[in-house]
Amino acid sequence: MEEEDKIEESSVRLLTSVGSGGGGESRWVDGSEVDSESPPWSLSEENGAREGFGSMRRRLVKKPKYDSLDVEAMEIAGAFGDHSKDVSVWHTLALAFQTLGVVYGDMGTSPLYVYSDVFSKVQIETEIDVLGALSLVMYTITLIPLAKYVFVVLKANDNGEGGTFALYSLISRYAKVNMLPNRQPADEQISSFRLKLPTPELERALQLKDILERTSSLKTLLLLLVLMGTSLIIGDGILTPAISVMSAVSGLQGEIHGFGESALVIVSIIILVALFSIQRFGTGKVGFMFAPVLALWFFSLGSIGLYNLVKYDISVVRAFNPIYIYLFFKKNGKDAWSALGGCVLCITGAEAMFADLGHFSVKAIQIAFTLVVFPCLLLAYMGQAAYLMKYPDSANRIFYDSVPDSLFWPVFVLAALAAMIASQAMISATFSCIKQAMALGCFPRLKIIHTSRKRMGQIYIPVINWFLMIMCVVVVSIFQSTTDIANAYGIAEVGVMLVSSTLVTIVMLLIWQTNLLLVLCFPLVFGSVELLYMSAVLSKIAEGGWLPLAFASVFLCVMYIWNYGSVLKYRSEVREKISMDFLLDLGSTLGTVRVPGIGLLYNELVQGIPSIFGQFLLSLPAIHSTIVFVCIKYVPVPMVRLEERFLFRRVGPKDYHMFRCVTRYGYKDVRKEDHHVFEQLLVASLEKFLRKEAQDLALERNLLESDLDSVSVASRDPEASGSYGTEELKIPLMHERRFDESGTSASEETTSALPSSVMALDEDPSLEYELSALREAIDSGFTYLLAHGDVRAKKKSFFLKKLVINYFYAFLRRNCRAGAANMSVPHMNILQVGMTYMV
Repeated sequence: MEEEDKIEESSVRLLTSVGSGGGGESRWVDGSEVDSESPPWSLSEENGAREGFGSMRRRLVKKPKYDSLDVEAMEIAGAFGDHSKDVSVWHTLALAFQTLGVVYGDMGTSPLYVYSDVFSKVQIETEIDVLGALSLVMYTITLIPLAKYVFVVLKANDNGEGGTFALYSLISRYAKVNMLPNRQPADEQISSFRLKLPTPELERALQLKDILERTSSLKTLLLLLVLMGTSLIIGDGILTPAISVMSAVSGLQGEIHGFGESALVIVSIIILVALFSIQRFGTGKVGFMFAPVLALWFFSLGSIGLYNLVKYDISVVRAFNPIYIYLFFKKNGKDAWSALGGCVLCITGAEAMFADLGHFSVKAIQIAFTLVVFPCLLLAYMGQAAYLMKYPDSANRIFYDSVPDSLFWPVFVLAALAAMIASQAMISATFSCIKQAMALGCFPRLKIIHTSRKRMGQIYIPVINWFLMIMCVVVVSIFQSTTDIANAYGIAEVGVMLVSSTLVTIVMLLIWQTNLLLVLCFPLVFGSVELLYMSAVLSKIAEGGWLPLAFASVFLCVMYIWNYGSVLKYRSEVREKISMDFLLDLGSTLGTVRVPGIGLLYNELVQGIPSIFGQFLLSLPAIHSTIVFVCIKYVPVPMVRLEERFLFRRVGPKDYHMFRCVTRYGYKDVRKEDHHVFEQLLVASLEKFLRKEAQDLALERNLLESDLDSVSVASRDPEASGSYGTEELKIPLMHERRFDESGTSASEETTSALPSSVMALDEDPSLEYELSALREAIDSGFTYLLAHGDVRAKKKSFFLKKLVINYFYAFLRRNCRAGAANMSVPHMNILQVGMTYMV
C-alpha cells in the first residue's frame, strides 16, 4: 500500500482568481501539474543568478507551476470549443425512426415468448391469472423502460454516450477511481471533458468524492461492478440470438406437419450460422433494411393486438388496476413469484436504449419509445391476453395462435426478420462493449475491423464473432427449448439493470447533486423492483440460469486479471523510470552516437523517462538524433478532437532533441490513421509546439527586460538562455489575460512594448536550427522502438498472485494482439528489446 501511495498522483485544491476582481472560482487540479522532470536550477544557472531570476519569475507568474502539456491543452481547448447546433425536428424524427431498427429489436420480439414462459409456471384457471399477468407486464414496461430509462437514465450520458463503461468514465472524471494512475490535468482541457465541478457548499458530493478516492476497496468494488455489467451484456449477446431465432422458427411447429424439436434446432442453427457469417460485411450493410422492417413489425403488433382486443375481450383493460397483481400473487403464491422470471422478459433489451445512445440522441430514443414502441407493445400484450381469456389452452404458442390465419405467413416472415434484427443489435452492442473495455485497459487486445468510413461505431471483432456463434449453437443444441433459454436470459437482463441503477445513483449523488430524498427514491423504487425480479430468476439457476452466470464469471475473470496485471505493470514502470539527473550526466550524446533519424519510443508513461530507454542505450551502438517518447493514452471521454490529440513537451535541454508526446484517444475513438498519416500528424504537431515554445520564451524574456530595465542572465548567456528555455514552459501570457493591480492586461503591455520578438520568430536562429535538424531527421526516416515487457511476480509474493500474474496474465499477453499490430506500426521499421518487471 505504501508503494501505491508513492505512485498515485496527489490531489490538491487550488483557488485561482479570474479577472481583476476579488472573486475567485475554485476548481480541482492534480498535484501532477508541478513539473517534476525539469532540470534543477543548479544545472542550468549559477547560484548567484538563480535567486533573483527565480524570484522575478515567481512574481511575474502568479499561478501554480504547470506542465507544458497542460499549457498546450489549455490553448487548444480555447481555440476549438464545442459549438452545438440546434437539431431540426425532422432530423430528430428521422433518428427516432432509425432507432426502431437498432435499439428496439430485442424488446420488440419479446411478445413471441413472454406469455408462453409465464404460463408455463402458472396454469390459467380463472380470469385473475390472465389479468394479473397482463397487469404485471404492463406495469413492468411502464416502470423500467419508460420511467427509469427514458426519463432518468438517458440523462446520465457521457457526452451522448451510454452504457456501463460510459457511466464509469463519467464518475472517473469527478473522482479518481480509475485504477490506472495515469490521469493528467491536461485531460480536463479536452472539449468533451470539461464539466461543472462540485461546489464547496455541497459537502455531500465532496465527501463522497473523498471516500471514493481514498478507499481502494471501493475503487475495486466499483470496477468489479462495471466489469460484471459488461460481462452480463456479453452474455446477452449469446442468449439473445438463440432465444429470438428459436422463438420465431417455433411458429412452424403448428403449421408444418412433422416439424418437431429436432427440425426446430437444425433450422435455428442454420439461421444463426448465416447471421454470424454476414457480420464481417458490417452493421451498415447488414442493417440497411432494419428500420423499415421493425417499423412494419411494430405496426403489425399493434394492429393484431387491437384486433384481438376488440374481437375477443376488451374488458382486459381492467388490468390497468394494479389490484390484479395482488390478487394474482394471493391466488398462485410461490408459482406467481416463479412466473416473474417470465414476466421480466417483456423488458429484454431495455438496456439497449442506453447502451446504443451514442448512435442517436436522447430525444430520438425518447420519441421512438413513447410514441411507437410503448403503445404497440401494450396493445400486443393486451390483445394476447384477450385471446387467452377465450382460449386459455393456447398459452404455449399464444403469439402465432392469436394471429389471424390469413396473416400467418407474412407475420412469420416478419417475426423471423425481427428476430435476426434483435440478434444483430445485441451482437453489435457486444462488439462495442468489448472495444470500450479494451480502450480502458480492461480487456486483452484483439483485432478490430472498422466496417464503415462514416460511422466509427460500426466495428467487427472476428474472434468475438465466432466465439458468440459457437456459444449460440451450443446453447440451442443443449436447451432445445425457448422456455429453458428464457430461464437463463432473465438473469443477464436484470443483472445489467441493477448495475446501471447503482452507477446512476452514484452519478446523482456525486455529479448531479440531486436532493437526497429524490436520490433515495431512485434505488428504492426501481432497485427494489429489480431485486424482486432478480430473486425470481435466481431461483431458476438449476433450470438453465447457471449459463449466464458462468459466461459472466469467465469474462469477469479475464477482464479483471488483465486490468490487475496492467496496473501492476504500469506501477512498475513508474517506479523504475530513469531520473533526469542520469541523462544530464550522460550529456547530449546520451553516452552513445547520435545518427540522423527520428526514434519513436512507445511506452505507457505520461510522465518520466521509461526504464526501457536505458535498455536501448545499452543494446544499440547508436541512437537517433531526435527521440520522441510516444504514449498512446485512452482518456475517459468518448471522443477526442484531432486538434486536441497530440500534446508535446520537451525532455531535457534543447541540444538533447528529446520530446514527450501523449497521444490521446477516447474510448469510442477509432484509430483510422496508418503509420504514414500518424507520422505526418505527429511531426506537424511537433513543429507547432516548437514555434509556440519559442514565442512564449521570447515573451517571457522581454517581460523580464522591460520589468528590470536591464539584460537578464538568461538573455546574456546563450547557453543559460537555452537551458532556461527548456527548464519549463509556463502558461502562455497571451493566451490567458493576467491583470495587474491597475487592471491593465500584462499581455497587452508586453505585446505593445516589444512586438518584434513575437512577430519575427522565423528569424530566431535557434528555432530555425532546430526545425532544420527536425526536417533532416524526418528525411532519414522513422524507427519504432518497442518494448517487449514481461511481468513476473516476486518470489515472496502470495501463491494466488503468482498464479494470476505468472500464468493467467502471461497467457493472455501471449495470445492477445501484439503491440506492434495494435499500434499500426510497420514491421520493417521496428527495433524491439525485452525487459522483465517484477511486481
